[in-house]
Amino acid sequence: MKLACPDLEVVVFTGDGDCSAIGGNHLIHAARRNIGIKVICVNNMIYGMTGGEVAPTTPRGVKTTTTPFGNLERPFDLSRLVVAAGGTYVVRWTTYHVARLVAAMKKALTRKGFAFVEILSQCPVHYGRRIGITNPVEMMRWFQKQSLTIEKAREMSDQELSDKFVVGEFIDIEAPELTQLYAQLFEAAASESN
Repeated sequence: MKLACPDLEVVVFTGDGDCSAIGGNHLIHAARRNIGIKVICVNNMIYGMTGGEVAPTTPRGVKTTTTPFGNLERPFDLSRLVVAAGGTYVVRWTTYHVARLVAAMKKALTRKGFAFVEILSQCPVHYGRRIGITNPVEMMRWFQKQSLTIEKAREMSDQELSDKFVVGEFIDIEAPELTQLYAQLFEAAASESN
């Protein structure tokens, strides 16, 4: 849609399962190409809308309806995945960090290239129940306790970070946006043919 209508502001709202499983290739290639869309990803670390199945973001060891003895697979770190794929603006906050999250979303909406805002969100019905936190407020307090800024995380070992959520702005750079590159290509082709 963005390529067909470059002036259109495109915002995609998605869940962690949608964008990292069946939509994984769309996510990494949109970031790689720096297509000027904004992706708002609500990550509750489980398929919360379909019955509590394991998702690509479910931490190891967590029991789900499809992993009753615990998840054996390493989870995706979506923000780091998008940075590695070439995202130009990538930020992660939790639902506890409301003011920072609002500021990040406003910034993402003003960006020229691909922007990815990951929101770690509570799911007390499925994920919370699996980790022993069924109260949404308690889950937000858990996010507060388990979250560290990128700056603090840099000073810690992988072992110290193993059960923590790293939050903050992962990357904020300028790069040519794909629709701009296509416009330049069409202009050059048109001037060559004249």
